[in-house]
Amino acid sequence: MSSNKDKNMEEKEIEINDSNEEKNKESKTDEPNTENSQDVEKKIDETENETEEDNSEQISELEEKVRSLQDSLLRKAAEFENYKRRTENDQLNLLKYAAESFILKILPVYDDLGRSLAHADDNKTESLIEGLKLVYDKFTKTLDDQGVKKLEVKGKEFDVEYHEALMQQPSNDVPGNTVLEEIEAGYTYKDKVIKHAKVIVSQEIEKPVEENSDQNNGNEE
Repeated sequence: MSSNKDKNMEEKEIEINDSNEEKNKESKTDEPNTENSQDVEKKIDETENETEEDNSEQISELEEKVRSLQDSLLRKAAEFENYKRRTENDQLNLLKYAAESFILKILPVYDDLGRSLAHADDNKTESLIEGLKLVYDKFTKTLDDQGVKKLEVKGKEFDVEYHEALMQQPSNDVPGNTVLEEIEAGYTYKDKVIKHAKVIVSQEIEKPVEENSDQNNGNEE
């Protein structure tokens, strides 16, 4: 009996020791590892810093893209406004100068009528002169009402915007590049030159080079 009791006692002691060892292991496992926790916190901080830097870079890139898109949008809007303005101007000019081709066709007739009237004085036919003058004046008024004006060119300085030079003629009476004579009339339609005046332009005559007075005096001596 005693041996059995001793055996039971030993088994109980072994069980108690085992349980104590397990508890000690668990207590050791449950104790926080200070070094590991510091490492984890450090890694978390580093990760957060890296994340903040990455976010900051992404935000900067996005802001730059937004600015670029805004600039592009403003340029496109400006280009569209310019295109719209040019289109509107083209349409207005098309309407404004719609009669230009017709006017160009009747101007030669008008010029012929003017020339006939200028030479009618030679015929001494008063009734013909009166009739032609009435027609010419009426024609002039019709053209004037349509915005057609005859260029006044004689005595004016030659200007390629209004004149077409057919020839140059030497002259001492006026400065060089002055319109001496109109060969064919020029016209403006509203604010546009539709026919340049064909003219003769003055050419300045070069004065002979005078000999040096000192040389003359020397030759006389």
